Amino acid sequence: MSHTEAGLCLNYSPVRKALNLLLFLLFLVQISVDGEQQWPVPYRRFDRRPDVDSYCQALYPFCPTGDPDGRIPYMRDSDVISIYRLQTPVWEFKYGDLLGKVHIMHDAIGFSSLETGANYTMEWYELFQLGNCTFPHLRPDEYAPFWCNQGAACFFDGIDDLHWLQNGTLEKIGEINGRQFNDMARWVQEDNQTGIYYETWTVCSDPGPNATVWFESYDCSQFIHRTYRKLAELGAKLSSRSQTNYTKIYLYSGEPTYLGNDSTIFEQPALKNLATNIRKFYYTFRPHQSFIDMVISLLEAFKEVVLDKNFYLYYNFEYWHLPMKPPYVHITYEEVPLP
Repeated sequence: MSHTEAGLCLNYSPVRKALNLLLFLLFLVQISVDGEQQWPVPYRRFDRRPDVDSYCQALYPFCPTGDPDGRIPYMRDSDVISIYRLQTPVWEFKYGDLLGKVHIMHDAIGFSSLETGANYTMEWYELFQLGNCTFPHLRPDEYAPFWCNQGAACFFDGIDDLHWLQNGTLEKIGEINGRQFNDMARWVQEDNQTGIYYETWTVCSDPGPNATVWFESYDCSQFIHRTYRKLAELGAKLSSRSQTNYTKIYLYSGEPTYLGNDSTIFEQPALKNLATNIRKFYYTFRPHQSFIDMVISLLEAFKEVVLDKNFYLYYNFEYWHLPMKPPYVHITYEEVPLP
């Protein structure tokens, strides 16, 4: 996946690098003087989706039966489209209900055309699986951590009833007409081109109801919530007979500290110690470890996150330091009512 910041300072002279660092530090000071940091940090939107770097490889191909260009079928205005809430354990096709027992669920939306009888599934997920979106690769040819963290919408023919019903949910929650569906489809394509990267974590100050949210996740369930809100805005009446719960993975920390991006951290000699600490932190979570290495890494991760209370978060292609606090990490399955 291409880096938006990579390569900006590769040929700078030492003087130019020092000036760049000084301007960056003055920028941080100006923020603290002029106003408070906005929480949660707004998710960054982009003008277009970048090309995928060939280094990023998926264990399972993304959207194998969907349209390669992301096109969504056009519906006649007079058509009646049924809307279905879909939910199943993550990787249910491989592990059955195993991840469902700890409420790690995947969400999607189904549609059915009355005029044609055709069924469709729409979901939003990682291009290169969850691990690659949560932690980076440390490449020998690049000093900055390398991220394969794009996520995107996938729209394809059919609804696999068994997949959704066996260990999850398939429930009709409303109807729209063809015109409303087409309006939603245009919104999905715009949303998909501007919201390009996956974010696993929701970061909060504490588990309480009045907690400050530092960062919001951007994952499959957040796409479903945005789509439900858009459908309601277009006039859909949505209702469910069951409680509408969704998975969230929380980190808990004190107020985060902004650190910078690739060029301001990994291309500045003055920040070499910070760059080394970030690389060392992510090395613990590297992919393709042996069983013994994984056990060692889990112990190192416990020391780093729980004992030393450190976590480096990558958000909006920038790094933040999280001063971790109990309970550190928590997976919840909480209700989000339909709009």
